[in-house]
Amino acid sequence: MPRGDKWEDSYSRRAKKEKWLARSVYKLMEMDKKFQLIRQGDRLLDLGCFPGSWSQYGLKQVGPNGDVVGIDLKKPDRLSAPNFRFIKADVFSLDPEWLLKEVGSRDIVISDMAPKTSGIPGVDTARSLELSKEALKIASVVLKKKGHFICKIFEGADLPAYRDALQGCFGQVRSFRPSAIRKGSREIYLLGLKYSN
Repeated sequence: MPRGDKWEDSYSRRAKKEKWLARSVYKLMEMDKKFQLIRQGDRLLDLGCFPGSWSQYGLKQVGPNGDVVGIDLKKPDRLSAPNFRFIKADVFSLDPEWLLKEVGSRDIVISDMAPKTSGIPGVDTARSLELSKEALKIASVVLKKKGHFICKIFEGADLPAYRDALQGCFGQVRSFRPSAIRKGSREIYLLGLKYSN
């Protein structure tokens, strides 16, 4: 059976119909509706932006007076807007201070980054944690005071420690599992609200 058919579900069909670049948009949409994270005029940073649905949704929410910067190793080639900028980079070698000078401070940082999975739970969880740590490192430099942070992470033994790290930086930390997450997936989202550092 082709891979496309295997992953076809109501969310992927809906995404095609509604012209979103990927089904993952519904995860961000649900979090945004619940926590009111992205506002008109916001400056948004999307870490791991390929294939582009989170940036696409972000552009819609920030409107013409806001802007979205996407970072990934692969460019979302079907996404273009005057207020969208793509930076090709690996988060592990990206200098947050350089990024701050390059794109300015941000109202919200979103990360849907995930490792290439090996199928070995401990390995995948450890790789996911490393990506999440890099996302927080970048967010802690570029976020404005009272800004928000969304980060995908795989559930594992290190999750409470990562959550504690967020609690040291944000007024409120919430964990959320959007309904569009596939059955059997260990992914969860942590939200840092109102950056306080």
